Amino acid sequence: MSRWDTLVIPPVVLIGPVGVGKSTIAGLLAARMGWPQVSMDAVCAGYYAEVSADQAVAERPEQAAGVRAAYQAWKPLEAHAVERILADHQHAVIDLGGGHSVQEDPTLFARVQAALAPVRNLALLLPNPDPEESVRVLTERRAPPVGFDWHRHFVTHPSNGALAKLVVYTAGQTPGQTCDALYKALVRTAS
Repeated sequence: MSRWDTLVIPPVVLIGPVGVGKSTIAGLLAARMGWPQVSMDAVCAGYYAEVSADQAVAERPEQAAGVRAAYQAWKPLEAHAVERILADHQHAVIDLGGGHSVQEDPTLFARVQAALAPVRNLALLLPNPDPEESVRVLTERRAPPVGFDWHRHFVTHPSNGALAKLVVYTAGQTPGQTCDALYKALVRTAS
């Protein structure tokens, strides 16, 4: 840990679309900073259970109406999970799941925005400044589910842009290079 790391105010939160590398970059950054990494994907089930005694509540619409309906059913649970992860992990590098920062409902978005407002180091990871190129890169990495192009949705939805305090592009870089670029941006912000 360098003396600059003590200037970076925790937590560091990474947001971005599915498959952009949030968890990988968060792990590298956490190791570099000497902080714990907390992945929303690893802890969200417990947070969801706090507000929904029936874990299958979001699975039923998927069976009846497809992935898009299931995605919408999860949104209140995801807003709660964002509030809780930030309350529970003040000194960590946190990577949020791809959809946790994207909310269509203004009330849910306001909750997520309020929870993230105090976070000084909130970085959006995207493959490329060009949204179409970002969608192309993400689709090559992993095809979206039938009936819901979540790559396009998460890249073009305004939530992430409204929340992010800095943006780091990943295309053409190794995870280590992206981590370095993010680290340098955090240090610049801190100094």
